[in-house]
Amino acid sequence: MILIAARSLAIALIVLSLVPGSALGDETFPSRPLTMIVPFPPGGVADLTARPVAAAMEKVLKQPGGVVNKQGAAGAVGMQSVAVSKPDGYTLLMALSSISIIPEADKLFGRPPAYTVDQFAPIALISADPTILVVRAESPWKTAKEFIEDAKKKPGQISYSSSGVYGTLHMAMELLSQASGIKLRHVPHAGAGPAMTAILGGHVDALASGPAVVIPQIKSGKLRALAGWGSQRVAALPDVPTFKELGYPEAEFYIWAGVFAPKGTPEPVLAKLREATRVAVGDAAFKNAMEKMETPVTFKQGDEFQKFFDADAKRLAEGVRRVGKIEDKK
Repeated sequence: MILIAARSLAIALIVLSLVPGSALGDETFPSRPLTMIVPFPPGGVADLTARPVAAAMEKVLKQPGGVVNKQGAAGAVGMQSVAVSKPDGYTLLMALSSISIIPEADKLFGRPPAYTVDQFAPIALISADPTILVVRAESPWKTAKEFIEDAKKKPGQISYSSSGVYGTLHMAMELLSQASGIKLRHVPHAGAGPAMTAILGGHVDALASGPAVVIPQIKSGKLRALAGWGSQRVAALPDVPTFKELGYPEAEFYIWAGVFAPKGTPEPVLAKLREATRVAVGDAAFKNAMEKMETPVTFKQGDEFQKFFDADAKRLAEGVRRVGKIEDKK
């Protein structure tokens, strides 16, 4: 009897091991709260996008979806934490395009990468906005042309804040500097929120940031927009030219925001997360939140997002190599 029972148990275990994961538990996903990591402080593009996305996904997945800001090293700390987290779908990442920049910067300095882009499974692209160059409203520069001409006369004297060395806000300004032949003084901070605080407080002269972050400050009269890094003018800023129009097409740059899971997350779980994001971007509250941020939704998922991600990563890797080594002197 004992032998028969043991044999029956062994057979049952073998049968269970052959049953697809989706039939054994993935269909219960999610059965507990999810966490979306934002690798930057509150107030930046990633944070402002993550919160309405997480709230809308809660309605679809029927589980709480908390947002946790885990900043540091221009986003590397939070992104690495997701890269090495358990691939079960319960820990997600709201990343910006800097997800592709950081590993290339690590290579440039010959140091072990904090993570690699193939450690993530793309779920959905949410938005893709060009950066906007802003200065304080009381600054002497009324146009981008004036700003560039003055920077040429005073190399290294005009300062700008960023979310960190090789972060998205830094790369935009470096590409502009390279394209226009100017030299600016970089003052890195631990995220886009502190970078905005620096310019509003008069600690730096300029800032490159996403429309969602700068438009409210432009409307309030605190900041002035000089130009944008996109191929077309931002709809909410029709009078603000692009650097392409001004003769610097090679400076083109976008800040995009997308949701990722750790590589190895089961495909049935990824499918549920992709469906949740698809439904979430159609949610009225989500749409309203994005409209208030002046951020149009640019939704891609699955293979379409992977193709976009691969192409952007290649372009940014080339950009980092062109910029070269830049030490963080903070």
